[in-house]
Amino acid sequence: MITLLSVEVEMPRSLVMDPPLTDCEFEVLCAANDLLQIERTREGEIKMQAPAGGFSSRGNAEINGQLYVWWNTHRRGSLSDSSGGFFLSDGSVLSPDAAYLVPEKLQGLTKHDLTGFPRLCPDFVIELLSLSDSLPKTREKMERWIENGATLGWLIDPYQKKVYIYGAGREAAVVSGKIALGSGPVEGFTFDLDRLWRCYEI
Repeated sequence: MITLLSVEVEMPRSLVMDPPLTDCEFEVLCAANDLLQIERTREGEIKMQAPAGGFSSRGNAEINGQLYVWWNTHRRGSLSDSSGGFFLSDGSVLSPDAAYLVPEKLQGLTKHDLTGFPRLCPDFVIELLSLSDSLPKTREKMERWIENGATLGWLIDPYQKKVYIYGAGREAAVVSGKIALGSGPVEGFTFDLDRLWRCYEI
């Protein structure tokens, strides 16, 4: 079993394993350190994130709650929260803060396929910026989602009250009003941004 060292030192935010971990070894690493969010870049770098702080946790709950309410109107396809990870076609393993998969994406999958990290890309992903995140790095992550097959991606910056909307073959658009409207895989989803911004108030 692979587990991270438990020592009195500051842990690095990323590791490069030599030789690189196999997919199976990576899943074992994640299972043995389930208090951390662990991702793998397409270059094989292992990135670690501590549990979310108070404001980010509230923001994540609000995002997933609103997405669930929309999903519950039709109950088609599948949702994933920030604890879910996906093996992507470029070799990376990424975790969104929220995601939706259209029902066609789930056809033919077995319980075994969905027990570990699914080998597919969500159709819609949301990333919520935290204070410890770099906006340029998170924008790069959004581009990786799109390159791997996501149809639509939202990068939400609650500190500047902006939503960067990504799609294949176009520049990211910016929304800063009271709502963000879903399209494509989440047509009909109306996201109340004011409710999210209030999660960052006392």
